[in-house]
Amino acid sequence: MTYEIRTFGDPVLKAIAEPVTNIDERLVRLTDEMFDVMYKAPGIGLAATQIGVQRQVFVYDIDDERKVILNPQIADSSGEWVYDEGCLSIPGLYVEMLRPKTVLVRGINLDGNPVEFEADELLARLFQHEVDHLNGVLMFDRMTPDQRKKAVTLYRAREHQPKDAEPFHLKLV
Repeated sequence: MTYEIRTFGDPVLKAIAEPVTNIDERLVRLTDEMFDVMYKAPGIGLAATQIGVQRQVFVYDIDDERKVILNPQIADSSGEWVYDEGCLSIPGLYVEMLRPKTVLVRGINLDGNPVEFEADELLARLFQHEVDHLNGVLMFDRMTPDQRKKAVTLYRAREHQPKDAEPFHLKLV
C-alpha cells in the first residue's frame, strides 16, 4: 500500500490512535513503509496517524538508529528546552517551542518486549512530538490562541509557495 503524509486540516490527525494489540507481519510491513515515507519526506520521526493509520506506532531514526515504538507513554519528564520544532504534517513551518528537556518513554518493540528510553533534547522532543500525534495533538494545539492564529496564518501563506521555498520560522518563546 502507498501511504502519504496527511497534513494540517485532515481530521485523521485529530483522532486518538488505538493501542497495538497484535504484532504480526502486517504491522512489520507497516513500519517498513513508515520508514520509507519518513525518509522520503525527509524527517526523523513519523507517527502512524500521520499516514492515516490509527494505531499507536511511531518510527524514528536519529544517528542511523532505526527504531519502532508501539504503545508509547511518556512516564516522566523534567527541565525545559526551547527548539525550532517542525512537523511533516505542517510542512514548511518551524516554531520555536518550549518542551521538557528530558523524558522517560516506555513502550513495546516489534518483538513484543517492553522497552524504556531516557532521552534528552532532540530525541526527547521527537518522543514528545510523536506521542502527541498518537493522541491527536498537533504543534498548533500547544500554542496560545494568539500564537496559533499567527502560526496558522504563516502556514496558510506557505501553502501557496513552491515546495522548495524557504520554510517559515516563528518565534513564540
